[in-house]
Amino acid sequence: MTSDTTRTGPGSATGNLGRLVSGARFVLWDFDGPICRLFAGHRAEGVAADLVAWLERRGLCGLLTEKERESPDPHAVLRAVDRRHPHSDLVEELEERLTQEELRATASAMPTAYADPLIRTWTAVGVRLAVATNNSARVVRAYLDGRGLLPSFTPHIYGRTRELRLLKPDPHTLHRALNAMGAAPSAALFIGDSPSDCQAAHRAGVPFLGYGRDERKTKLLQQAGADVVVGSLEPVLALLRR
Repeated sequence: MTSDTTRTGPGSATGNLGRLVSGARFVLWDFDGPICRLFAGHRAEGVAADLVAWLERRGLCGLLTEKERESPDPHAVLRAVDRRHPHSDLVEELEERLTQEELRATASAMPTAYADPLIRTWTAVGVRLAVATNNSARVVRAYLDGRGLLPSFTPHIYGRTRELRLLKPDPHTLHRALNAMGAAPSAALFIGDSPSDCQAAHRAGVPFLGYGRDERKTKLLQQAGADVVVGSLEPVLALLRR
């Protein structure tokens, strides 16, 4: 990327970003991406492969298509099994295995540059924060507690439940956060790094700020309809500090 901000609509990128930041009284964060790289040292591809291998050892790999078996996304494996056996003990056990892998990953997770000071600055100026994620809420709490950031979000951490059909792009976690904080969607901002985040924000009526740490992520966000994408959280922090 050649700039920290990318725009797809009219007006300056800086101006669009400024309007998003100045209009936000409630900021909802996706977790893996905007706050940290959860699988920086504990690769998601390996976690997905381990879930598939666990199913194979139980003679259950037939539940997955070839494409699903090769998916690098552990959530895709989990959702595929849930579609065939919703609310089953099998899905519950598989979800718990994923949660344990996510918890292990917190030890080597890499903080996203500028995320920690941005969270603390938003908290200091009275903006209320929440997490809306497809990861386990237990994992989010463990990571934030280790960084000394948990008080900025507690109790508003909304993650994966046993109702896997409600994972993003369904806006369920965003609605939970908004309802709990008494926030109008127009007064909020959602920061995410995936097309499913962008889609969930649009469906919830919440302004969206895309975080694209590389050109591939940025392009996917733009294709999903993100009007403002930042390649770094630094310009967001700079605007807030002004």
